[in-house]
Amino acid sequence: MKNLLKFLILFFLVAPTALIAQNIDQNKLVKDIEYLSSDELGGRKPLSEGSLKARKYIQDRFKALGLKSQYPDYTQYFDFNYSREGKLYEKAANIVGFIGGKETDKLIVVMAHYDHIGMDGEKIFNGADDNASGTGGVLAMAEYFSKNRPTHSMLFVALDAEEMGHQGAKALVDDFPFPIEQTVLNINMDMISRNIDGEIYAVGTYHYPQLKPTIEKVAEGRFPKLLFGHDVPGEKADWTNASDHSQFHRKGIPFIYFGVEDHEDYHKETDTFERIQPEFYIGAVELILDIVIAFDRELNND
Repeated sequence: MKNLLKFLILFFLVAPTALIAQNIDQNKLVKDIEYLSSDELGGRKPLSEGSLKARKYIQDRFKALGLKSQYPDYTQYFDFNYSREGKLYEKAANIVGFIGGKETDKLIVVMAHYDHIGMDGEKIFNGADDNASGTGGVLAMAEYFSKNRPTHSMLFVALDAEEMGHQGAKALVDDFPFPIEQTVLNINMDMISRNIDGEIYAVGTYHYPQLKPTIEKVAEGRFPKLLFGHDVPGEKADWTNASDHSQFHRKGIPFIYFGVEDHEDYHKETDTFERIQPEFYIGAVELILDIVIAFDRELNND
């Protein structure tokens, strides 16, 4: 009895998180970022062999989860001119999954870009944090909501060609599968797997302050520590237009962009799976998912 009592005291003192049910498959999340940032995918530059493998990986997961889509084989193709290379890219592709809401056809769009900058000779820019991490987050959230039907309808989108000027997000907004006014919230994840200070930012509440109380309530006391900012016009580090969420913001659609400060491996060949922080990454995805769950419950459905 004494040994049992000691065990119970120790359990409650050092392992309180064991009492909290996890919403995601942590092992699958880590395996997803490992594969998506592997040398086999060669940095996932649009139209490369590695990009096509990443596409199929995401398509297969959406299919296995039973997601619907408004596009054949979950794939929204688009073309774009990339002026830096003087090149036309044909049949770049966003991967789009859909879950219908229980109570409303108003939409929450959860997204991340799956492309990166590819290779330079023999150097592979794996893009583990940027942005295999966000793509893994989309897959984890799609799995959760496939098993726990949301109140709102939801789009889960893996975007192509963010690194070439947010081309995938532009294509999505320009050829949106619903009246875009149905979208009540855009969630974007871009670089969410590491930070030496254990911090992640929620960007966008300067523009949409009505979103802040819900985020604060969910994030209180959580790891990683959630901070606000990087969204004030005119300030040096304004991330309002830094990633794909900018295309929704330009349409007046409320957004929250989750991401970390740039680190020493940003856009370098050293942004590899070995340098992510698994505890941080798992915590970040769990935190963002809980925020999305809260918004799904609380946003006005009128």
